[in-house]
Amino acid sequence: MSKTLSEASFSAESIKKRGGGIFGVEWSTLIKAFFGGNAFVAMFVLALITIFLFREGAGFFPQYRKDMELYRSSGQEFVGLLKAELDQFDTLQQQLSQVQVQVLTDLYEEGKDWEEVTRLTAPFQEFLDKTAGAADPLRRVVKKAIDVTAAAKEHVVVNNTRRGITGVDLGALMNEQQSEAYLAEAREAVVAMLPEVHTANEQFLMRLKDALANMPEVELPSAQAALDVYKENAATFIKKMPGLEKKLDTYDPDRPYTMMQTFVGFIFGSQWTTNSSWQDFYGIWPLLSGSLIVTVVALSLAVPLGIFAAVYVNQVANTSEQNLIKPYIEFISAIPSVVIGFFGIAVFGTFLRSLSEQDWLSWVPFFPISERLNASTAGALLALMAVPTIFTLAEDALNNVPKAFTEASEAMGATRWQTIWRIQIPTALSGIISAVLLGFGRVIGETMVVLLCAGNRIAVPDLSKGLGVFVEPVHTMTGIIAQEMGEVVPASIHYRALFCVGIFLFFLSLTINYIAQVIVRRYKISAG
Repeated sequence: MSKTLSEASFSAESIKKRGGGIFGVEWSTLIKAFFGGNAFVAMFVLALITIFLFREGAGFFPQYRKDMELYRSSGQEFVGLLKAELDQFDTLQQQLSQVQVQVLTDLYEEGKDWEEVTRLTAPFQEFLDKTAGAADPLRRVVKKAIDVTAAAKEHVVVNNTRRGITGVDLGALMNEQQSEAYLAEAREAVVAMLPEVHTANEQFLMRLKDALANMPEVELPSAQAALDVYKENAATFIKKMPGLEKKLDTYDPDRPYTMMQTFVGFIFGSQWTTNSSWQDFYGIWPLLSGSLIVTVVALSLAVPLGIFAAVYVNQVANTSEQNLIKPYIEFISAIPSVVIGFFGIAVFGTFLRSLSEQDWLSWVPFFPISERLNASTAGALLALMAVPTIFTLAEDALNNVPKAFTEASEAMGATRWQTIWRIQIPTALSGIISAVLLGFGRVIGETMVVLLCAGNRIAVPDLSKGLGVFVEPVHTMTGIIAQEMGEVVPASIHYRALFCVGIFLFFLSLTINYIAQVIVRRYKISAG
């Protein structure tokens, strides 16, 4: 029988004899060019991604600077200083409201009826109302200033928008000089309220001190401790009030808004506020800090688990243990991230919060946990996803250690554990570092789990809480891109801000990889 199709058509010898290929080029040359071009393809794709990111994000800073210049020239920045004072006070009042909820919960759990609870909490409710009303004089002034500045800004924005529409009578609209004069008038009107602001602040301070001087005692120990914390925070707020007034006195509404201020405001700004009726702010510091906190939680769990598991499986476990452990660890990487996210919402987050409410764990400073979706919940699940990556690559690095090193160590009388810790791991350290870095990339780039389980609260973490900061809800850079990109208008400032977040992530990954390469190179030099 004649040769089969594979023998006749695809035999390497027959191809070589016939000189097969395309356009006179041999198959071996084509195959070599195809697979040898992986580096070129990777560089080409990386260049496309870089160009696309910078093309879409490049216009953000000029747009944001122009927006912030209008924010300043309309007088809204001056009013923003007053709003910041009220926002700090409102945050303080939220702490007091939480104390009230805790008191009511404890009293109802003791079996008190509604009338008795009302009678017992009447002094505290009076104190709550008195402190809340302390800021009323300042709120009235702020509302008046907001009406003036917001109206001026809106008028100029609408005017500029209509000037860009064809068919509109430009003679009926303001030119640039007229717009600036209109904004200057609004600024002057707001700055002229400064004596009224000082009077309102004096009344505010007097009322707040009077309320704090008559703060009632709470019989419940936990609530009393929280009330003492509120009193300390209120005293700190009172000390800051003269500094806030000094900012108002030294405020210069005519100071230009520079590009450096725009860049610094984007990197270190504490607000990410979009679609606001007042002013949009794009500061990624809350998102960056949230990403770092989640990453710290994830890597603190995944790195020791992944590396120690790799050491055990590679150096200690017998064949049956290896056949059991390795497939189960590697199988985790096959679980979709959205499924892990659902598990975090429905099971893991609830379990952590229930565990924190146990009496035998009451000694932990930040227990019980108030939010089931927080940085620890997301970080623990991300650790689960990163362990297979770290485990697989770390084990490969250990496999690549020459056997002669191990044999030489044992021949000199070293024990198995001495050989592992002093020979195997140091020799494979560069590969282990690469495994950790890839695990870091897996964590910092994950979107679905943090979007579902991190709590999505855009706020700078309060480091004064100590380890309690790790159980606070956070938002991340990847999460904000996934959450908001589908809703933004293309080419808008919000759209370009999200691309700038992507650019920052891009450079963050490059920086981490560069640092890792430096560490590995120095280790190799010192080891040599």
